[in-house]
Amino acid sequence: MEIINNQNDIRYQEAVKKVKKLKGFYTHFTIYVLVNLLIVFINIQNLKPGESYFKPENFITLFFWGIGLLAHGLGVFCPSYFLGKDWEERKTKELMEKYR
Repeated sequence: MEIINNQNDIRYQEAVKKVKKLKGFYTHFTIYVLVNLLIVFINIQNLKPGESYFKPENFITLFFWGIGLLAHGLGVFCPSYFLGKDWEERKTKELMEKYR
């Protein structure tokens, strides 16, 4: 009976960890969208008559932060893509053995 409870506890902890990662990504994405909308709004307000908004300097934040957001999303939704299946669990066991 304890083995079943222990397995359920482990699964619960894994689910809690996954939810925290998802929440972190969704928060990151929401802030990304809101901040970039604010930047676009400010830049449009500061345009001179006849000036185009579509200049490279208006997209620097959007582009580089977008790369970071993409990496965050891949880490959350495709963790096995970068580090292999069950890498975190294997690394944890390896470090526990090392520190014994």
